Amino acid sequence: GAGKTTLLRTISGVIRPRSGRILLDGDSLVRRAPEDVARAGVAHVPEGQGVIIELTVEENLRLGLLLRTARDRAAALADAYRRFPVLADRRRRLAGTLSGGERQILVIARALLTAPRALLLDEPSLGLAPKIVSQVMELIRQLRDDSGLTVLLVEQNARSALAIADQGVVLNQGKVVAEAEAGALAADVGLRRHYLGF
Repeated sequence: GAGKTTLLRTISGVIRPRSGRILLDGDSLVRRAPEDVARAGVAHVPEGQGVIIELTVEENLRLGLLLRTARDRAAALADAYRRFPVLADRRRRLAGTLSGGERQILVIARALLTAPRALLLDEPSLGLAPKIVSQVMELIRQLRDDSGLTVLLVEQNARSALAIADQGVVLNQGKVVAEAEAGALAADVGLRRHYLGF
């Protein structure tokens, strides 16, 4: 592939880089274990809607609270339900009974419960119907705009990703072939034809 998933796995500490730097607010994340990267404020939502289907929605959400103090947990969970009412309505349902879009919202909400400074999203539209893709992308835009959260979005659906992004980077075979403001990338006819598919 292009190296998009590998990039996110490297940032989150799952894969060790051979060279280079990974900084979060000036602090190096290189050679740190994934749990240390998470404690530093990086939440990684891997591709494939990583819910635990045998657990309820609330049990899945509580996994995101493990890095918080006991005092913060109830307030954070209440805030998640306020922000994502569809999850509040389904809190006692098994996660395996949720639709694809609801599962994607669940994994994003769980990641946000870690109180990250940076949110890494790997292919959040994968396997979703076009209408649901639009809803998930709008949710990501709102999170960024409302919280000031840094979001690193890896997405094959370039049109949707560039529509909500400030900046964009196009990778091919692990190499950066273009980097610019999202609007400029979306307007580049040659880039769209050769790399972006729209």
